[in-house]
This record gives sequence, structure tokens and C-alpha cells, in this order.
Amino acid sequence: QVQLVESGGGLVQAGGSLRLSCAASGSTSEISTIGWYRQAPGKQRELVGDIASGGFTNYAESMKGRFTISRDNAKYTVYLQMNSLKPEDTAVYYCNADLKPAWRGTRWGQGTQVTVSS
Repeated sequence: QVQLVESGGGLVQAGGSLRLSCAASGSTSEISTIGWYRQAPGKQRELVGDIASGGFTNYAESMKGRFTISRDNAKYTVYLQMNSLKPEDTAVYYCNADLKPAWRGTRWGQGTQVTVSS
């Protein structure tokens, strides 16, 4: 089984930065792509971006420029660096792992709250 634990959330002022971490444990060899998602109150969960095992990244169009995803394979950890934060970035941020082969499905972390004050 793969477990994901997010950390690094908190309260930050607008214009500030945060770095979130997603630490994977368990059957980490099953992990292919890890993605970051967020869900604001009253809204659907949306993709922030993801990173493949080889390091290739993909971002939602609205997230490009301020958010950067990186991965440390030795530590089985994926990071989300968020800069120039805005109040509308306030959400619970989740990481998600696509497993291989695909029949294994996906795994979600428990989420970490990010609150950006104006």
C-alpha cells in the first residue's frame, strides 16, 4: 500500500510563499505520477499540476508561473512551491499518486490547509 502525507500548510499573507511537501511511503515503487490538487470551500477539487517519475511537469494553465512542482526521488517526496500567494489560493491542498499498472488506481493524502490573508 502507498501512503501519502502532506505538510507545510498554514497561514500566510498575500504576496508570501509556502512550500508544501508530499511524503510517500509504503510500496513507493508502484508510484508513477504525483499530482497536487486543491479544493476551496464550496468549489470542486482542481488540478494544480503534476510531476512524472522522470521529472516532467505539467501545470494547470491558471497555475503556471507562480507554482512549481519538484520531486526528490531519494526521499520519496514531492514539493509544491507557491509564490506570490493570493487570497483566492486559500484551499485544502492534496497530493495524489497514480499507481502502476493503472489497475492499482490512485491514492490520496489527507490534505493540508493553506490560508492566504489579504
